[in-house]
Amino acid sequence: MQATIKSPVTFSGVGLHTGERVDLTINPAPAEYGIWFRRTDIEVGDALIAAHWDSVVPSKLCTKIVNDAGVEVSTIEHIMAALAGCGVHNALIDINGPEVPILDGSSGVFVQGIVDCGIRDLGTPVRAIEILKEVRVSEGDAVARLVPDDGFKIEFNIDFADGAIGKQSKVLNMANGAFVRELCTSRTFCRQKDVKAMQANGLARGGTLLNAIVVDGDTVLSPGGLRFDDEAVRHKMLDALGDLSLAGPAIFGRYIGERAGHALTNKLLRALFADPDAYRVVTCDAVSARMLPGVGVQSTDIPAVA
Repeated sequence: MQATIKSPVTFSGVGLHTGERVDLTINPAPAEYGIWFRRTDIEVGDALIAAHWDSVVPSKLCTKIVNDAGVEVSTIEHIMAALAGCGVHNALIDINGPEVPILDGSSGVFVQGIVDCGIRDLGTPVRAIEILKEVRVSEGDAVARLVPDDGFKIEFNIDFADGAIGKQSKVLNMANGAFVRELCTSRTFCRQKDVKAMQANGLARGGTLLNAIVVDGDTVLSPGGLRFDDEAVRHKMLDALGDLSLAGPAIFGRYIGERAGHALTNKLLRALFADPDAYRVVTCDAVSARMLPGVGVQSTDIPAVA
């Protein structure tokens, strides 16, 4: 069944790229509402922005959505992954600034807040997008695909010159709370040599060694090191879930990313919905609904982190 949270839950922090402090509150919403952001600092005009694939606009290093009035919210991928991974289909997210707070660089804090406040069954069937044939997009050596599958799986492969990351691959069936157990605490990452370049271009103003994994060759500069040996590819999978959740209904199929990022995943969704023969929307019965992310999630599923 469709679900929302039981009561509002608030988070505060700085935006990774803007460096601005912001407060964000996830509010309950009725069935069929979907996920919407509301800019509470906008006093005149339309402040609501749909968390939907066709609201996404090009942006460096994050996912940004914009409404017809030009009001935007960026870096939504981690909170979207948290909602999808906890099985929350409907919510209104109030935010008093242009960027979702980065917190510790993962979805873990969002997940903890969602699980602690509780999830409410809305009594309305869940729908899913069943992939009927392969859809593929590419840019250079980066490729993203959706292929038919009997559940929802994410497969990702990355290859970085830095020895602290290197080549990593992982496949995960997203059913039965797998996102919460395996992915939600994995943090965003970057290379030390890229940090100054990003800051020179007005990005990563709020970035620190405490809200991102920063690597320099074979060395992890962030205190405490890695939470997982393959934390980088896990985080790419987290991002992919957040970006794929902008499809609206959950997906029955396998997402395969090869060096893919936010923009390519959105390009993949646009290609999917441009081909009516590539998918169909189905209403889930009790058996198929259990194959979706978020079913049976508990607070004890969240990995402990330092």
